[in-house]
Amino acid sequence: MNKVFIALLLVTALAAIEGTIVSTAIPSITADLLGVDLISWIYSAYLLASAIAAIIFGKLADLFGRKRMIITGIIIFLVGSMLCGLAQSMEQLIVFRAIQGIGAGSILPITLTMVGELYKTEKARAKGQSYLSMVWGVSGVVGPLFGGFIVDQVSWHFIFFINVPFGLASIYLIAKHYKEQIEAVKRKIDYLGAVLFTIGMVALLFVIIENSKTQAWLSGQSLLMYLIAVVFLGIFIWVELRAEEPIIPLALFKNGRLMVINALTLSGMSIVIGVTVYIPIFAQSVLGKNATQAGLLLTPMSIFWTVNSIMAGYLIGRLTNKRIIQMGTILLVTGTLLLARLSSGSSDFSAYFASSLVGLGMGFIMPMLMISIQKVANPKQLGISIGLNSFTNTFSQAIGAALFGMIFNLATSEKMASLGKGEIQLNGEFARGGFSLEEVSFLKETIANGVSYVYVATFVFAICALIFSFFVATKSKEQA
Repeated sequence: MNKVFIALLLVTALAAIEGTIVSTAIPSITADLLGVDLISWIYSAYLLASAIAAIIFGKLADLFGRKRMIITGIIIFLVGSMLCGLAQSMEQLIVFRAIQGIGAGSILPITLTMVGELYKTEKARAKGQSYLSMVWGVSGVVGPLFGGFIVDQVSWHFIFFINVPFGLASIYLIAKHYKEQIEAVKRKIDYLGAVLFTIGMVALLFVIIENSKTQAWLSGQSLLMYLIAVVFLGIFIWVELRAEEPIIPLALFKNGRLMVINALTLSGMSIVIGVTVYIPIFAQSVLGKNATQAGLLLTPMSIFWTVNSIMAGYLIGRLTNKRIIQMGTILLVTGTLLLARLSSGSSDFSAYFASSLVGLGMGFIMPMLMISIQKVANPKQLGISIGLNSFTNTFSQAIGAALFGMIFNLATSEKMASLGKGEIQLNGEFARGGFSLEEVSFLKETIANGVSYVYVATFVFAICALIFSFFVATKSKEQA
């Protein structure tokens, strides 16, 4: 196999695993650094930075060459990883996760382009892309398990340090073996739009996450953050309408059929981040599992996602894309409903079965969405339409993490504080933390209820996805 392609698979795996490996380590991280109420930022900072960086790095690669920019991106990712491993507070970890996200955001768009360059025939390119897709699927399984094992056997710090040797190996292979023919391509990079959007969204996420623990929704600080969010996002829209190459092409929002697909993407991926973050918390805090066992609870979702992605391919031609997507949304509704019924008395099987249904549903939905985009997008805007959907994919997880964090904090913070034991961690070691049996039972019930409320929200997203599925176009733009 081509050595450059091996390097691309390696860095793709690093970026993919980093999105899930943290999930089983969260209880240990919060026990060490404190700041349970800041959990959402660990995900939101990484995903928001990654979403914006993906668009910018894709254009920078056209300007300065793919080789130079992917090596730069990997270096940023490794620096962020090292800093995350050395973090001494939750605030530091959040900032360093954003740096890591910037590096990760460079990897996906450039690797996709480089695969197109490495393989000249359409069949070979399709095979290369399938390998990259397989890496994402396998990473969804390996990440939580590997992260849990590292936490149990060594320390949570090493889930970040482990990236360094593999990242350096990929840099070496790309630097030595990738022979790039640089073609000068003039691209306008919307730096102003990126900055305005980042400031506006960070202000919005901040007020959501911060007020979920303080309840000071109308305080002076909150009103200021609302104002910052509205002003910067308003200016962002004004700038995007006039930008030559906007970071988010607002003109695409006029295509209603494309927006249905993006709405489905937003609903589905919001559900996925909810499962990824809160199943491990439920497993360790309520079921008493260690980090490795908590990772196992996430495994069925990734496995069945992959299985049904293959099944969806066999169903194409036998059923319409719309029907396949509807089948997937029904599975999402069922799975999230079962998750919403989780309680302190639920068994392992309940979590396994419910997350499996979510995986089966997403396996039907996601491959069909990409095919549907090709049907409804203007052929001249296909690339940018796919880019907007990819941005929606990542951005929805950042928003979902913030929203679910707010719900979880609202449901648990005040009740746990009523025990007067300071900040209570989510690693499930209540019995060794000086709590009585009654207090342990109270904590498990409180955390289980908080997780259940999160999954009530995912159930709402699933219902929305089901509704949107009835508006998916069955004919291409040319046929309509």
